[in-house]
Parts: sequence; C-alpha cells; structure tokens
Amino acid sequence: MTQPLRIDFVSDIACPWCAIGLSSLQLALARLGDDVDAHIVMHPFELNPQMGPDGEDIVDYLGKKYGRTPAQIAETQAMIRERGASVGFDFGPRTRVYNTFDAHRLLHWAGLQGRQLPLKLALLRAYHADEKDPSSHEVLVEAAASAGLDAAQARHVLQSGDYADEVRAEEREYQAMGIQSVPSIVFDGRYLVTGGQPVEAFEQAIRQILAQRQQPASAPVTPG
Repeated sequence: MTQPLRIDFVSDIACPWCAIGLSSLQLALARLGDDVDAHIVMHPFELNPQMGPDGEDIVDYLGKKYGRTPAQIAETQAMIRERGASVGFDFGPRTRVYNTFDAHRLLHWAGLQGRQLPLKLALLRAYHADEKDPSSHEVLVEAAASAGLDAAQARHVLQSGDYADEVRAEEREYQAMGIQSVPSIVFDGRYLVTGGQPVEAFEQAIRQILAQRQQPASAPVTPG
C-alpha cells in the first residue's frame, strides 16, 4: 500500500552537501518505489547572506570562515566529488561562492507553479556542476526555463523583488526551530535527518518513519 510522505528539505544552492543529500534522497525514494508517494518541499537557508554581488573566491571564503588551508579545501572538494559521483551528481571546479537570495525567491515562486523540485535540481547543476553564478538573473532565468517554467514570468519575479518577505519569513521560521546547518530534512513534520546521508541511511530512516506512524510522537530519527 502506497503511503504519502511530506518531506521538507531545508537547503541552500551554495551547499554541496545539499546537492549530495538531495540526490541521495531521490535514489532512496526510487528504491522504495510504490511503498511511498513523496512530496518534497524546498525551504530556504543562506550559508552566506552577506555575500556581495560579485561573489568571492572559494578558497579565500572558506579560509576566512572556517580557518581551512588551501590544501584542506582541495582535500574536502575531492571527497565531495567522490561522494557526489556515488549518487550520480558530477561536481565541477566550484571556484567561487555567491549570494543565493534571488535563487530562493525564484524557488518560492516555482513552488506556487508546482515546479519547485525541477528548478532546485537545475540550480544545483548550474552552480555545482557547470560553475555558473546562481546570483545572475540570466542564469536563474535559464534554469527556470530548463525546469519547464515561463522565462518571462521568472524574469519578472527576479526584477520585481517578489517573495522577498516570504523567503525571509521562512528562513526565520526554520532558524527558530533550531536549524543551523544544511541540508536538514524533516519527514512527516516531526522527524529530522541532517547532512548528505548515504542512500541506505535515507531508505532506512523512511522505512522506520513509515513503520512508526501509528505510534506516539518520538525523538527525531537519526540514521545509523
């Protein structure tokens, strides 16, 4: 019997682990097949909300933010490329970091059009695979068109500043819930799984969640 499952996916376009986590989650859902009818809803989180319009070199940015050396950053990026490949996501060089607020506004609009997940996937590929600037309106419109959205309407949303208040409100809501890192994935509105988990971990968590539905509310599910 197919069971419906709401999945709230809190993430940022700039986050490589969000690309890995979403790809891994989709593979887990594919394994579950007809056991679950998943509805994935994207929610905004900004890793670098103060980033200027020109972006910043990723080595400089990570060095200042986390105290990492260029060698450590290169090692982490190699590991991320390996993890991405294992779930079918190919990472490019990713040499710069950008502001993603407009991308989140466009994603909010895409959700009203029923095309949020395709746009999210297009934006993740544009930045992480193709090294395009996700703060560029041209890049965002191109991604919207590739996701089956109307390019002219997408451009109007970006130029008008629409949905800025809604995005800020959502960001505050999830911060108030204690979300401080991404990806953070909430299943059924009460079970939290964090990070770019392996496919098996997501599959195990979802099966456990479906099995616990008839039980009283419990602690968040944490993959083993």
